[in-house]
Amino acid sequence: MDAADIWSGVLQFATVVLLLALLYRPLGDYIAFVYTSPRHARVERWLYRATGVDETSEQTWQAYARSVLSFSLIGVLFVYALQRLQEFLPYALGLPAVPEGLAFNTAVSFVTNTNWQSSSPELTLGYTVQFAGLAVQNFVSAAVGIAVAIALVRGFARRGSATIGNFWVDLVRGSGRILLPLSIVAAIALLTAGVVQNFSGFTAVDTLAGATQTIPGGPVASQEAIKELGTNGGGFFNANSAHPFENPAPWTSAFEVLLLLAIPFAMPRAFGRVVGDNRQGYAIVAVMGSIFVASIAAVSWLESLGLGTAPHLAGAAMEGKETRFGILGSTLFAGATTLTSTGAVNSMHDSYTALGGMIPMINMMLGEIAPGGVGSGLYGMLVLAVIAVFVGGLLVGRTPEYLGKKVGPREIKLASLYILVTPLLVLAGTALSFGIPAIRSDVENVSIWNPGVHGLSEVLYAFTSAANNNGSAFAGLTANTVWLNSALGVAMLLGRFVPIVLVLALAGSFAAQQRMPVSAGTLPTHRPQFVGLLAGVAVIVTALTYFPVLTLGPLAEGLL
Repeated sequence: MDAADIWSGVLQFATVVLLLALLYRPLGDYIAFVYTSPRHARVERWLYRATGVDETSEQTWQAYARSVLSFSLIGVLFVYALQRLQEFLPYALGLPAVPEGLAFNTAVSFVTNTNWQSSSPELTLGYTVQFAGLAVQNFVSAAVGIAVAIALVRGFARRGSATIGNFWVDLVRGSGRILLPLSIVAAIALLTAGVVQNFSGFTAVDTLAGATQTIPGGPVASQEAIKELGTNGGGFFNANSAHPFENPAPWTSAFEVLLLLAIPFAMPRAFGRVVGDNRQGYAIVAVMGSIFVASIAAVSWLESLGLGTAPHLAGAAMEGKETRFGILGSTLFAGATTLTSTGAVNSMHDSYTALGGMIPMINMMLGEIAPGGVGSGLYGMLVLAVIAVFVGGLLVGRTPEYLGKKVGPREIKLASLYILVTPLLVLAGTALSFGIPAIRSDVENVSIWNPGVHGLSEVLYAFTSAANNNGSAFAGLTANTVWLNSALGVAMLLGRFVPIVLVLALAGSFAAQQRMPVSAGTLPTHRPQFVGLLAGVAVIVTALTYFPVLTLGPLAEGLL
């Protein structure tokens, strides 16, 4: 890279970090206000009356969990039905019904905030499915994540309470007061940059070479805004945010990175406000920020080295990257999208160098906590904080408590199960893909385009992405098969909703407790020592869990 490319990348990163710092307090305070205000807007009250919701009542954690699961099940059925009936819908563009397996995978993907796409969207889905099915889920699946995080925060803040809030109120407020207004502003900004927003369908044009090319249109800017803001990631086009109709310029790329990081990085501030101690929010965001900076630096450094014969011969590791973004603009996007649960890409991760491509994979294996998805990043980090408090108590002989709530056997069991869910899904899914002869034959002969060590990395990346509800992929893998559509769909469902149920159970357990007074034996959780302990727990748990399989995939490939 020349000096101009380096300075351009550094400027993009510095600008994003500065804007995140400026947004941290006002956006976090606003999120806290949204979920603590006793007043309901008129349109919200009308919606509650129309749906039979009693906005004045609260729910136990069990009722809250049932509401989350039932709402999500309805979402899966609705998006599935839209796809299967597509040919009868307006704005279908002449496209046929989506096949059963692919329709199931896509429905599960968008409801779980994963947004994995096993097909080319512009060639598979009409406009009605895009805006009535996928775009709606981009809003509500993100709102579900924020609601669950706020429920856990309430668990820490309340004393002797049997309830943790009302899911339906939290869902409406998250969608209508936070995501909708911010996405409108973001969509207008993207429109000014040239992102497409129309219903023109396919347009045939004559090229300079005398050939005919088909140009797709669609309501792209509105989808792009909420796709990033809600850490969803599903692109309107198969090339996702590498497509010029979705991401036309370097500044829009940096803007989209800002969108996908804004709410997750502001959530710790909301956490601190609700529990009444802003120092706790600063501690959580310090851990998130430290891991974020380290990850971006690592992937940028490895891609800049251009390790491997082909990059050395070409002079840079530019395969799969857009020249308008360059290496550092691409690695910033790759790191940000896999540290959150977004899954959007402005470059092809499959074309990264072996060790460079390993970093996005590790980002997801961390549990996407730095800063993670909207809501899911905060509740994932708070679960790790519970583990860290317990470990710290064992090491120094202090009382295992967090924010005045005792961490007992029940709490540590729930937190431990939360930590184990996604590794089990990732490792089991990868193992079954190669361990069962019939499935292995299908995976190796149909799905994997790059056999050998890199083929293992592609499958490992797919299950890591699905179980952690990310949605990005190593593009060399053909996932539109019976096995992968089904297995990845199950991984998405279990990877989303089993942790959510465990988090809500943890919220209920903490809410029922009285606050313990601070004593000489209390471990301070707002000081640098705890920040270091929490970051260490996050990294070490991941390293111990995934290191063996990483040695068989990207590490082995990088050392060849």
